[in-house]
Amino acid sequence: MTTQLEDLFVQTRSENRAALIAYIPAGFPSQEGCKKIIAALAKAGVDAVEIGFPYSDPVMDGPTIQEASGISLANGTGAAEVFSALKSAHDVGLPALVMTYWNPIEAYGVDNFAQEMARNGGSGVITPDLTIEESEGWKSATDGAGINTVYVVALSTNDDRLARVTARCSGFVYAASLMGVTGARTTMSSGAEDLVSRIRTCSTLPVAVGLGVSTRAQAKEVAGYADGVIVGSAFIKVILEAKTETDAIAAVDVLARELVKGVREAR
Repeated sequence: MTTQLEDLFVQTRSENRAALIAYIPAGFPSQEGCKKIIAALAKAGVDAVEIGFPYSDPVMDGPTIQEASGISLANGTGAAEVFSALKSAHDVGLPALVMTYWNPIEAYGVDNFAQEMARNGGSGVITPDLTIEESEGWKSATDGAGINTVYVVALSTNDDRLARVTARCSGFVYAASLMGVTGARTTMSSGAEDLVSRIRTCSTLPVAVGLGVSTRAQAKEVAGYADGVIVGSAFIKVILEAKTETDAIAAVDVLARELVKGVREAR
């Protein structure tokens, strides 16, 4: 039995293109606003969505996502709201993941979290601060629930560890394209393509690149060598800048369509 995410990468590979994956925190800019934005992303041609579980100490996230997470927490977002957003993505036909730090999973209950992911149509979970050495229980829970485990590798990951981390991944490998926190960049890291090449020497899984993509040109560049392009801060920025939720949805639609064009014209 494959996940919706795994099926997506089979499809995009058959079409000789990368997948565009959008990130949005649950409960941002509001509980219903988040679901409307997910629907807009689907309509604009985005291939999958990554739902952020807002956290009070997001060490990997830059100021834009931190601001969005703060708004989400103020809106009362917890596990129930995250799973509700996840289900809304599944309901509009998007393969959906949750990106979360480890503490919320542990607080919810490892097996319960994995089962609730599956019940709400989730394909997998990205855990940026969970090491493979500490993930035996998590791997057992996700295998039991039939969902993917996505770990993050960085430019600094050496070849030996790269092989060991990617061996524990399923769905795809998340390649962090630069050192530091998340956020839109004006130029892409020159090390991203090299990291993808290194991953491919030890894994046959799809590789998705995140951290920094914000324009059509950057999406095209990354889609030329990666299997997936992850965009987060750029979407959040246009939502934060919008005067109303209606304006935010319209801005997301415009940006998503540009990024879709970038990804699809890459090859």
